[in-house]
Amino acid sequence: ASVEGFRNDALDAIETVKWVPAVGKNRIKSFVVGRGDWCISRQRSWGVPIPVFYKNDDSAEVLLNKDTLEHITKLFSEHGSDCWWTMTEEELLPPSGYNSAEWNKGTDTMDVWFDSGSSWNGVVKSRPELKYPADLYLEGSDQHRGWFQSSLLTSVAATGQAPYKTVLTHGFVLDEKGFKMSKSLGNVMSPLHVIEGGNNKKLEPAYGADVLRLWVASVDYSNDVCIGNNIVKQTFESYRKLRNTARYLLGNLADFDPSTHLMDYEDLPSLDKYLLGLLSQVWAEVDEATDTYQFNAATQAMLRFSTADLSNFYLEVAKDRLYISPVDDELRRRSCQTVLYYVLQGFYHSIAPILPHMAEDIYQNLPYKNNKNGEDISSSIFEQPWPSELAKFPVHDVERWTLVRELRDDVNQLLERARSDKLVGASLEASAYVYARDNDDKHKLLQALQGDEEMVYPPVKTNGVDELRTALLLSNVFLVDTEEEISNNCEDQYISKDNKSGCIVGVNVAGGRKCARCWFYGDENQSGSTLGVGQYSDLWVCQRCQFAVNKWEKREGKKFVMDVPDMVDAPGAAKT
Repeated sequence: ASVEGFRNDALDAIETVKWVPAVGKNRIKSFVVGRGDWCISRQRSWGVPIPVFYKNDDSAEVLLNKDTLEHITKLFSEHGSDCWWTMTEEELLPPSGYNSAEWNKGTDTMDVWFDSGSSWNGVVKSRPELKYPADLYLEGSDQHRGWFQSSLLTSVAATGQAPYKTVLTHGFVLDEKGFKMSKSLGNVMSPLHVIEGGNNKKLEPAYGADVLRLWVASVDYSNDVCIGNNIVKQTFESYRKLRNTARYLLGNLADFDPSTHLMDYEDLPSLDKYLLGLLSQVWAEVDEATDTYQFNAATQAMLRFSTADLSNFYLEVAKDRLYISPVDDELRRRSCQTVLYYVLQGFYHSIAPILPHMAEDIYQNLPYKNNKNGEDISSSIFEQPWPSELAKFPVHDVERWTLVRELRDDVNQLLERARSDKLVGASLEASAYVYARDNDDKHKLLQALQGDEEMVYPPVKTNGVDELRTALLLSNVFLVDTEEEISNNCEDQYISKDNKSGCIVGVNVAGGRKCARCWFYGDENQSGSTLGVGQYSDLWVCQRCQFAVNKWEKREGKKFVMDVPDMVDAPGAAKT
């Protein structure tokens, strides 16, 4: 069969298809341009037979018409194509009009590429639940020469169009060192081995299907990819980080009912609006990457958001709001839980295509049974509609919070040095001094986050959330007017000038006494009080914690008693 008569039509059809990756278009075009005649018959003892009969005389007459084809099609449907080899000519020919004694069935088989290349007609067009052309053809990069091309040629010849809308090609799986897998080399890693583990579960644990899926989604499938025990272990660490993030979110929503506790966006603090803006950006990035089959980009975006934005920043800062504030404190706690609610919703929806078991596990353990509208939630994550509203949170105060995060990195580097020298332990044992290098813009951005000198409640200068002290997890942050003020308060080895934030930063031990509840240091002569009850009644708590304790006592109808002495400093101890 010659392709010369429809070669140009095939080349035009290639232009209508989306090729992933784009280089696939050039590959298949080169094969179609150089394609010669196509011999569709093969002289093999296996394969799909060509249903043709030959006259058993010397005339070389061939029998292949509508009647014979319809009859053989019916036989194939009932008995399978092997009936061509097991049945006689009398059974294979239509019951009337043909003398079976005059004909011999052919023994040639169909070229496998013509056979598979016709699947668009035998599968897609013949099944009512499918549609032609197919949405996606998926195979290895060697199939531009094979299945992709044969499917294109048969479809264009018969219908004038390509049989697919999108073609996605992938590389091949190699071992951890980049060698081709081979049984003789003993370097084959079975998917079942990753899922169920080896004989020694300590050395070769069962990671489950989700970890294998995460590895598949995290690699660049357009090229050859490597897999081995060490690579799977690294993938499991990424899986574990995602799972631990989900556990944190679920645990801190235990008393949250979105139908009553969810706060309006306009009432949220700036930090919360900033985080929701990041959520929308990541959500849009994951959505677009998934739609375009860039699963590695979607996976990296999820991991980056989970690690850098959530675990390393927002969730770390949020602990003070979630654990120290009164249960029903809208100013600090319910606003934070509102953010966690939206983050968790985006989290399990975005991982569902890649990690379906983890997503369903999260969904089945949601602590609330109604959505924000008070409606019962469905029984499965995969019955939930795609929450498009998560993409609508606007970008908010990025310049300010980017500066804060950069300043936080600068401070943490100095704190590591101070910890090594045994100057401080936890970050709350330290204070920071910050000089913005005569940069009025930066100074103003940071000045707006400068809180009260002591932990008072309600806060006066800030809302208690958008505050440098809590964002940096330090007992005090002093914005100074000169570089000399830092030198006067901090030793040289704890001062840094070439910083990411562009500020000069110094750290020193925080002054005052440690609050037994929140662990921030403050001046006990300025605010706060001792507990006054129990064995450790002389332990001091700041005014903010005293308010929370009073509220708890009022709700529970009993006095708060501190009974965990190893969690706090000895009575009367103070940092100076």
